[in-house]
Amino acid sequence: MAETHSLQDLQQPAVSSKVFIHRDYSTGTICKFQTKFPSELESRLDRQQFEETMQGLNNLYAEAEKLGGMSYLESCLACLTAYTIYFCMETHYEKVLKKIATYIMDQNEKIYAPRGLLLTDPIERGLRVVEITIFEDRSIGSGR
Repeated sequence: MAETHSLQDLQQPAVSSKVFIHRDYSTGTICKFQTKFPSELESRLDRQQFEETMQGLNNLYAEAEKLGGMSYLESCLACLTAYTIYFCMETHYEKVLKKIATYIMDQNEKIYAPRGLLLTDPIERGLRVVEITIFEDRSIGSGR
């Protein structure tokens, strides 16, 4: 029978290894991460779940970098107020970064933590990589 974990269980267990999902620069410098499934996760995570998580992250980062009327208005207000407007309001980018943090926390609780994995917010790694920490499986002979 598979052993499940919670986020509280993953606070101090032994780290087995880490997997890094690098940025995908094939389409330019837009913030996009590779969706290639790492072989280190094969015994713990379904390929489809991993790809859905990465695609969700990529979609959220595309939303954050999207230029629209609101972005232009924010920039104009910032110039007119000598950038003091940013003391009073969040930018569109900051709002989407909060959505990304919530998305990652949700993915950790529902998918990754029960499998002994922990997804780290790319903002904590300078938007260079998505880090997935693999914790030691303390149950002997468990499949998943």
